[in-house]
Amino acid sequence: MLVLVAPGQGAQTPGFLNPWLELPGVSDRLGGWSETAGLDLVHYGTAADAEEIRDTAVAQPLLVTGALLSAAALFDDDPAGPAGSVGAVAGHSVGELPAAAIAGVLTEEETLALVRQRATAMAEAATVTETGMAAVLGGDPEEVTAHLARLGLTPANNNGGGQIVAAGTMEQLAALAADKPAKARVVALKVAGAFHTEHMAPAVDTMRAASEGLKPADPGIRFVSNADGEVVADGQEIVRRLVTQVSNPVRWDLCVETFQRLGITALIELCPGGTLAGLAKRNLPGVERVAIKSPNDLAAARELIAAHRTASAPTAEAAE
Repeated sequence: MLVLVAPGQGAQTPGFLNPWLELPGVSDRLGGWSETAGLDLVHYGTAADAEEIRDTAVAQPLLVTGALLSAAALFDDDPAGPAGSVGAVAGHSVGELPAAAIAGVLTEEETLALVRQRATAMAEAATVTETGMAAVLGGDPEEVTAHLARLGLTPANNNGGGQIVAAGTMEQLAALAADKPAKARVVALKVAGAFHTEHMAPAVDTMRAASEGLKPADPGIRFVSNADGEVVADGQEIVRRLVTQVSNPVRWDLCVETFQRLGITALIELCPGGTLAGLAKRNLPGVERVAIKSPNDLAAARELIAAHRTASAPTAEAAE
């Protein structure tokens, strides 16, 4: 079974959209999406430097754009689209938005409009208190979680394979750097706030208001949720989870467990790929994978699809 995944914040790199503009129709598509997103996606995806695209308000729309562009290019010759070959979709944090679009829950335009609100609201929430995130690598997961709780930190991401991302105030993170969990390393992350914690609570109200006019469809592909790793079959429930997700932890470890339960044999990470494919190397041994970074990776991804495509498109309900 093939799983299609979309990366989260931090995966962006300067100029990563440059090669995609060489494909027919991409420039026009980005022009329209830029209006919807309220952001010059061409500039930020081609000419902006690392500091400019680190800004949450810029990074999130760029990541959604990369995932949607690469998915469209990957399936442009397949009349059935992703539903004809993909067994499940998932996204890490903001990657859940393009995953919902690929599953048919939201349109591309709705997704770009929603990520605009998400990104702006989370960037604003991050200015209230100086906060950040740090990866805790190694150590016993239960001991790490207990250690973070003692310091007042939140395990904002559990990525499996001994990787937990702690989030909180800069003072709390400094305490973590000085007092590491047993047998663990701590690496500060270049992000602009404590995402997926109570510090993002103000952004939830903005997201809820932005989603009120949406009429989501039920997914045509299994959608695996960050909240608990469960397959969600109801479009309205997926949108509700997209709203509350900004202040709740990302349980990628549970998503991986669901992939295994469903019988994953291959994984494709959409552009800008690398992070989730790297986690799959550690957490999903024996699973073939392709990380799409540029159009040059599309041929390998299509070969993987041909070898692992689902015989008939699974519905979300069929996952139960």
